[in-house]
Amino acid sequence: MKKIATEQKAVSHYLKRIESDFMAGNATEHTYRPALKTLIESFGKGIKATNEPKREKCGAPDFIVSHGQTPLGYIEAKDVGKNLDEVERSEQLKRYLGGLSNLILTDYLEFRWFEDGKHRLTARLATPTAGRKLRKETGDFEQFSEMLSQFLTTRIPTVGDAKVLAERMAGLANILKRTIIEAFADEDKGGSLHSQFEGFRKVLLHDLKPDDFADMYAQTICYGLFTAKCNHLESKTFTRENAVYDLPETNPFLAEMFEYITGRRLDDRLAWGVDHLVELLNRTDTHAILQNFGKRTRREDPVVHFYETFLAAYDPKMREARGVYYTPEPVVSYIVRSVDHILKTDFGIKDGLADTSKIPIYKTEKDKKGKPRRKKVGECHKVLILDPAAGTGTFLHGVIDHIHEHIVSKGQTGTWSSYVSEHLLPRLFGFELLMAPYAVAHMKLGLQLKELGYDFKSGERLRVYLTNTLEE
Repeated sequence: MKKIATEQKAVSHYLKRIESDFMAGNATEHTYRPALKTLIESFGKGIKATNEPKREKCGAPDFIVSHGQTPLGYIEAKDVGKNLDEVERSEQLKRYLGGLSNLILTDYLEFRWFEDGKHRLTARLATPTAGRKLRKETGDFEQFSEMLSQFLTTRIPTVGDAKVLAERMAGLANILKRTIIEAFADEDKGGSLHSQFEGFRKVLLHDLKPDDFADMYAQTICYGLFTAKCNHLESKTFTRENAVYDLPETNPFLAEMFEYITGRRLDDRLAWGVDHLVELLNRTDTHAILQNFGKRTRREDPVVHFYETFLAAYDPKMREARGVYYTPEPVVSYIVRSVDHILKTDFGIKDGLADTSKIPIYKTEKDKKGKPRRKKVGECHKVLILDPAAGTGTFLHGVIDHIHEHIVSKGQTGTWSSYVSEHLLPRLFGFELLMAPYAVAHMKLGLQLKELGYDFKSGERLRVYLTNTLEE
């Protein structure tokens, strides 16, 4: 009874503040926010409702409600009397409902609670009158109290299905993409996003556009953290800050990017979304997700194949246009073994794909008399391996496995590290057009080599590049 009386008093005080501002005639939706913040925080000990105008301007919901460091839910507030039916149909709210599992939409008087994108409850505390006063809807107090109680105690549900996780990650990726676009437009050219954009253009794609950068960035955040979670030791807590230690340093540029995403320098306008994703991943049954992909043998790689499911939910048109469909492991194994067989039988290369022999490189130049002559300028490996549409690195992964088996079968396990450094990394190449699979390929191949006992040395990198194979 004491709790109910306290809540009724808080609601009564809230409505008085809203009415006072409403009667003044010059209030905006921002005017009412302090009153709503006080109301929400009065309904639970340790509850914090944070409104950051900088975040909000760049695509975040108006309020992020949390308990300690744990996000509980979000509130999108519109002006008093705003038609909430129209708001529900807006692109903004569709984005929120697709990516945020616990959301309240309100005009400060009517409150609509959505869980997992579905409308659960509605409660109206008051209705504006012609004289700019509020008529209290006393019968809805219990409904409002029940709704807010459930909103504050609802946790992100545990996810054990790959399709459900892909849809939720895709929803968050779309929110992050819009946030990055808005934040990029809002900051000056010396801002952190502009600096990273220029880094992407310099290192990856010289003709990159801001919207494509936002798309790449959002996908890479989501899939990078998913990969880190899949390789995280379950005995330790998975956090944004320690996720970087679960990713291999196969590419200095990507390593620096993930250090930024997982560190204190991360733009506050993005941090809320990344933290929500981490909370989602913490409530994901990773083992069940991986089992859903039929992990029957060590060769199968559900982390890589999950990207197709994710992209189908995030941007099905891109998936279709770019042909993002994974190749089953038996097909990969057959092709890799066939190439190895052809090298041995048709080209007389005894070790096939594992060959270490080198051939000279000549350059033709003219001598003093103007006659052409060949000059040896170096040497390169005789067998080079290139996947011109590397995707998430499935074929390169198969090649590494096959070569490792060859080294082991010859009893040369002790030479594996020197072999990788001198005869594998220098001749293994991949080209990929899309940023997320490019990042996944680096992560997966790096983790594969780590599992096989190889640690990347300072300055070493995988020769998988973000580029269009069909362009010069």
